[in-house]
Amino acid sequence: MTTDSRGDYQELVDEISELLGVPATLENRDFELIAFGAYDSEGELDPSALDPVRTRSILTRRSTAAVRTWFEGFGITRATAPVRIPPTPEAGVYRGRICLPVRHRGVVLGYVWLLDSEPGAPGPTDPQLDAAMRVAARIGALLADEAQHGADLSRELRAVLTAERGWQADMAVAALRTALGPRGDGPYAVVCVAPWPSADPDDAPSARTVPHATALCTVPWGPTAQWLAALIRLRATDTLTPATSAATRLLERARGVEGGRAGPDTGTHGTPGTHGTPGTAAAPLTLAAGIASPRVALADLAAAWQEASAAARAALAEPGFGPVAEWSRIGPYRLLTSLPPETAQDPAVRPLLSPAHRELARTAEIYLDCAGQAARTAAELGIHRQTLYYRLSRVEQLTGLDLDDGEHRLLLHMALKAARL
Repeated sequence: MTTDSRGDYQELVDEISELLGVPATLENRDFELIAFGAYDSEGELDPSALDPVRTRSILTRRSTAAVRTWFEGFGITRATAPVRIPPTPEAGVYRGRICLPVRHRGVVLGYVWLLDSEPGAPGPTDPQLDAAMRVAARIGALLADEAQHGADLSRELRAVLTAERGWQADMAVAALRTALGPRGDGPYAVVCVAPWPSADPDDAPSARTVPHATALCTVPWGPTAQWLAALIRLRATDTLTPATSAATRLLERARGVEGGRAGPDTGTHGTPGTHGTPGTAAAPLTLAAGIASPRVALADLAAAWQEASAAARAALAEPGFGPVAEWSRIGPYRLLTSLPPETAQDPAVRPLLSPAHRELARTAEIYLDCAGQAARTAAELGIHRQTLYYRLSRVEQLTGLDLDDGEHRLLLHMALKAARL
């Protein structure tokens, strides 16, 4: 959302608050806060207005899935007129609400929420509500315009990230720069969410629902999968905090799209502190996000996308990076993600990657992660040191590699790590 549009929304919400004499909030259809008008004729906000649901919405700028489901149960998604919702203290709603659906050409794009009057007190009149609905229609037109602009930017961003080098890339960058206008000045970071769990356009977020996002698009990855790319505007100091915030929000959205296959409380990794087995599907990440290094020039976005997608692949492969990984912090995976996929199938290491030798492969990887220190390796694996020596001798027999040779150890370590990708 641009600064200008945010100001427009605030003015319209303030107009409704003044018109009806009650505080009003504007949320998009995903129940994410856009603007808040704290009207009070005495100059102080009525404490009763801040019930738990309203407080959370204002402070965190969003509502929980349970709150959203509860309110939608009153038919607000289909309504074309104001909807009154009674107070329900057990649900954290101490004051009744009036919901003004924000629609444009028959499509609900958001909601204006008003506090209903106390029992016995005069509430908004029908003419007042009619006037407020006319303001809500103006908000709907503004949201529709912004959504259309965001869709255009999605196409432009996708073109930049997928164009062949040369004149096609130059034309795509020029088109994106034109579409961005004054917002084209960096710095930017690119975020990758992998995989994006739905091909349904309705399940893809828009830039206005993600903090600091300028544009979002899905990018094909392989024959069936698609990943999400986000262009995040950074502060002048080049800090990646806005990108991390956006990546976290996108992962939450992706988990919701998945429909419970990876809930926000279960995390995205397998058992913490364990190593998966190269070449197998043991303890995989369901979802991960990668963040590229900051860029100033739009012409560098394609390279930034390669970094972001590589960081996401590294996070999918290695639980230790966490669900959000920065390119600058993935260490050897910066090199490994640039290698062709067949690199992991080195002829010497291939026998070790078969399912029959899963435990040997895991032992070899942890041994190399521990810099060849037998005591540390045995402790992490929970085995006797003699058992470790036996397994390592089996690794040498299978691969023909000498674990006392630095180059052989490097080859084995790279192949085991690359197999995760």
